[in-house]
Amino acid sequence: MNDSASSQASIGAGAPASARPTLYLAGFDVFRADAVAWGERLKAACAEHGFEGLYPLDNAAPADVSGPALAEWIYEGNVALIRRADAVLANVNAFRGYEPDSGTAFEIGYATALGKPVWMYMDGDAAIVDQVPGQSDPHDAHRKVDAEGYTIEDFGLPRNLMLACAGRIVPGDVFDCLAAMVRRGTLGR
Repeated sequence: MNDSASSQASIGAGAPASARPTLYLAGFDVFRADAVAWGERLKAACAEHGFEGLYPLDNAAPADVSGPALAEWIYEGNVALIRRADAVLANVNAFRGYEPDSGTAFEIGYATALGKPVWMYMDGDAAIVDQVPGQSDPHDAHRKVDAEGYTIEDFGLPRNLMLACAGRIVPGDVFDCLAAMVRRGTLGR
């Protein structure tokens, strides 16, 4: 983890909004039917814990942009928010299967490449090998495979090692994660 000044920023619920550490709020929450209202709730929870939340839907797309041009506009806006943020707070719950949203995984990787601290939350903390249905490989009893024959990694981590090792995963919801961040006292994991 990068020991930059931003990763060591102190967290203080009493700090003025302009002095609060900023958190990019990554996750598939943007696909919810109530995504805008949910984003406001997330940002309010951040403020209650001494942070300023930056939500991907804070960027209002121009009305005359659509299709691939809109996708590019959203991409550029989101990476700009990540660059602006002091840290990333990511929802890594399963989305459309057993793994987190691929856009969220990218955002975690991008933030990590920039040296930003990453905090993640998910409903539980069971190892991924216990979450994905599988069976022992008939040719290697030490290897568990999924229905398509692919190895299910077994490092005792709740997510793929590339995500789990990129930051701290907190079992629970976003509110539990924010509370853990405050207990920690810095943005660093």
